[in-house]
Amino acid sequence: MNIVISGAGAVGLYLAKMLVENDHNVTLIDKNEERLRIASAHLDILTYCGSSSLISVQKEANIPDCDLLIAVTNEQDANFLTCILGKKSGAKTTIARINNLEYLEKSEQEMYQSFGVDTMIFPELIAANEIVALIRQSAATEIVSFCNDKLILMQLRIEEDAEVKGKTLREIIEKDPTIDYRAVAIQRNNKTIMPSGKDVFIPGDEVFVVTKKEKIDKLLKISGSKNFHIRNIMLIGASEVGILAARELEQDYHVKLIEKRADICQKLAGELKHTLIINADGHELNTLKDEGLEEMDAFISVTENTEANIFFCLLAKRNGAKKTIALIEDTEFIEISHDIGVDTIINKKLIAASHIHRYTLEAEVVASKCLNSVEADVFEFIVKKGSRITSKKVSELNFPENAILGGYIRNGESYIVKGDTQLQEGDHVVVFSVPSVIHKVEQFFSI
Repeated sequence: MNIVISGAGAVGLYLAKMLVENDHNVTLIDKNEERLRIASAHLDILTYCGSSSLISVQKEANIPDCDLLIAVTNEQDANFLTCILGKKSGAKTTIARINNLEYLEKSEQEMYQSFGVDTMIFPELIAANEIVALIRQSAATEIVSFCNDKLILMQLRIEEDAEVKGKTLREIIEKDPTIDYRAVAIQRNNKTIMPSGKDVFIPGDEVFVVTKKEKIDKLLKISGSKNFHIRNIMLIGASEVGILAARELEQDYHVKLIEKRADICQKLAGELKHTLIINADGHELNTLKDEGLEEMDAFISVTENTEANIFFCLLAKRNGAKKTIALIEDTEFIEISHDIGVDTIINKKLIAASHIHRYTLEAEVVASKCLNSVEADVFEFIVKKGSRITSKKVSELNFPENAILGGYIRNGESYIVKGDTQLQEGDHVVVFSVPSVIHKVEQFFSI
């Protein structure tokens, strides 16, 4: 694919890196020449310095001939204009980053689609929604839902008292043939294992499982995990992510938001009716203790400082917080953050990449997620009539190694994929895959 990215900030650079690694031709546009110089020194891309909303720059960057135009600068209006002009000039698909909830209203989306903005992405809102989901399913360290929660992908830890400890997948299924989950990956000692029937679960394993929403409690029971009660939440940082998360969480939890900027606190006091706003420096331990750190069930740090978010999550854990969530801007910190004890990581670059990745595939994909703690992605494919995936039973398909069919939704009902499953046109299928084989996977869903 020929892809043009407008914006060489953190999100744009990460997207460029990901897309180049997937063998796409990438052109990066930005007003900052130094950013472009650094990008071109590390990536095999073309760069253009200037405003992507100028027709002259669009022509120089070959936007009229591109397959995908992604505008992810911090200027929402510039992103809209880039996409509108790009679409009019010939770009096949356009994506604009936004920072305002109003544009996600159906009427607004339809209007902008008529102008030429095919889809909008709001990474901060998606990040906030992930935080809320992880608070509600407190035992999970990562969670992805498909088809309005018809199927769930969860990351769970195998505990010492787990019923499945020391057992193979085959033994577990033989004991309970009605089991309604599919283990699609095991993270062990920073290595990813795509499990077969012979693999044994051991304490400390981080297991990615596809299941039905109503079967989550059973799954938690056999893994030795438990959803624990969360009532009191401390949230550090009135970033866009923090504000959006607080707005949702305050409906069901006692939320205390700490922010050092007085003017922001005053503004939020009028917006967040059920959140206690504290004007203080959340990076001072005495302040956190004075505000009841030891009484918190969950601690969320979403400031713009990655290192501070990690450090204070660890501090909160040490002081009794049952669950910690940190916003991490640099993907290099993700693995070490998990290793040293931060429960869950939120990364806006991965969130943006997750949303955009599906537009680079030929098969019909309605959802995708780049996972935080494992080098793999999960996709929701729609099965097309005559596609290869419908030709045989799953066990006879010779599906690519390092990819697993997890579950599927048919006529509004969810099912776990088994060896004798025969997929049909219209099924929504959840697939777990490492990046290197996704193009082989999509061939099964393409015509």
